[in-house]
Parts: sequence; structure tokens; C-alpha cells
Amino acid sequence: MHVHTLENWQHSYDFSVKNDKGEQRTKYVLILTAITMVVEIIAGSIYGSMALLADGWHMGTHVAAFMIALFAYRYARKHANNPAYAFGTGKVNVLGGFASAIALAVVALVMLIESLQRIVDPQTIHFNEAIFIASVGLLINVVSAFLLKDDHSHHHHHDHHHDHYHDHDHNLRAAYLHVLADAMTSLLAIVALLSGKYFGWNSLDPIMGVVGAVIITRWSYGLLKQTSPILLDASIEKEYQQAIQDAIEKDSDNKVSDIHIWKVGANHYAAIIALVTHHPNSTEHYKGLLQEFGKLSHVTIEVNECKEAPCCEQEPNIA
Repeated sequence: MHVHTLENWQHSYDFSVKNDKGEQRTKYVLILTAITMVVEIIAGSIYGSMALLADGWHMGTHVAAFMIALFAYRYARKHANNPAYAFGTGKVNVLGGFASAIALAVVALVMLIESLQRIVDPQTIHFNEAIFIASVGLLINVVSAFLLKDDHSHHHHHDHHHDHYHDHDHNLRAAYLHVLADAMTSLLAIVALLSGKYFGWNSLDPIMGVVGAVIITRWSYGLLKQTSPILLDASIEKEYQQAIQDAIEKDSDNKVSDIHIWKVGANHYAAIIALVTHHPNSTEHYKGLLQEFGKLSHVTIEVNECKEAPCCEQEPNIA
């Protein structure tokens, strides 16, 4: 019967990104964007401007994205130590970023369709009202961008293993990209509207819409590329994994027979390593060999004694 506490041998499962400042600023941006959305929709209806109405509903998609971001922060925090999740809620933040990237792609698609329709069937533009509201929208977006940029991707993590790296808050990055997309849309709209008003280049308005859609699609693709491998348990860089294997195999006659390393949060990795040796040691001994690898937040070691001579030289099963 065990009389000692098991705490010394238990792992922490809280791998979520802590970013209270980012969460608070996302709230401010949500409020600003929601107010601007309502103003643009009302103004668009009063002035009969389809451009303003479209931009208002377009901002509505960003409001939804910011709500996803705030939900992800709260959910990750609330369930950080919930045993129902095998490795905690570290990936909720990443999932929020992925969902927002999909939303960005939808925004780009709607912008593209609408712009192409306007090239085929030009609309009457109320230049003065549209320029004024678009300028207000741009100002709000610039303020929002500065609010989110201060924290965006600049959270350093330094632990006792001397491995220094950035905490990537994909959730906040997604919110930041939504604000940038809005700012760029407003800026392109202002350029197009001014060109239409003073030079009669009305066709520039929908062309700018196509350009904006293409740029937003690229941002969306970049964010999907960052988040999807994490959600699919992609492994760590080959060089880093090889260094981990070398650290174990340089000790005694150890041979790594199986190694799996995957992300359990934005910057936290879990590892399951099986090794074969003629001279088995404690699991703490092998974990000690990996102390310098600070990215490994959760390590499970399986030690197999090799009773044959020599031991099998087969390549390890790596995932």
C-alpha cells in the first residue's frame, strides 16, 4: 500500500497560452468594431450606399471572429486542468486561430464575388458619404491594430531548461489579421472612392475589392498553415528530434526504438520515447538526459532491457 503522495510523479496538463492583456484588448477591439458595424449599416441604409452596407456586414464577420477569440481564451482557462482532456486545453487557442482563418477566407470569397458583380453591373456610388464613413472605419481599424499589435506574438517563455522561444498566440494573431484585413479594405476603398470622385475611375472600386480579396486570402492561408499542423499532431522539427535521440543514445548503449513528439499547445510538446538497452536505468535518469530541451513539457519514457547480444540496430519508429 502506498503511503506517499503521487504529486511528485504527476504531470501538469495546463499548456494553454496565458495572455490576459491580449484577451482584454480583444474585448476593446470587439466593442469598437461592433459600434462601427452598426454605424455603417445604419448609414448605408440612410444614404442608399451599397458599399457602406457591404462594409458594415463585412465588419460583422470580424465581430464574430473576435467573439471566437474571446470564447477560446475563456474556454482554455476554464478547462485548463479538466481531466476530460488528455493533454489539457492548450490547443483551444490554436483552434480559435484556425476557425478565424476560415472566417477570413469566407470574407475574402464574399469580397471577390461582390467585386466581380460590380465590375459586370456597376452601382451608383454616393462618394462623399462613403468616403467619410470609410475614413472613420479606417481610423477605428488603425486604433484596433495598435491595441492588438503590442501583444501579438511577443510573449517570451524562459524556463529552467534554458530553452528560449516565443509563445505564439494564434488566437490573438487571428484577431490582429482580421483588424488588418478591415483596415486594408477601408484604405483600398478610400483610394478607389477618391479616384472615382475626382477622376471618374469608378471601375477602380471593384478592382480594389478583388485586390483586397487576394491579399486577405493569402493571410488566411498563412494562418491555416501555422495552425493546422498543430491540430493534426505534426511532429517537431527533424533537427530538434534528432538532437533528442542523440542525447539518449550517447548515454551507455541506449538505442531509441520508438519516438513520438507532438504539440499539445502553441509552444508545448509532449514526447513518448521507447528505448532498448543492456543496462536499464531509472526513467528519471533518461529524463535527466533531456533537461536541456525546454520545449518538451510532458515526457514519457519506456525502458526495455535487451537480453540479446547485440541489440537490434533497426531505425526507430518516428512520428
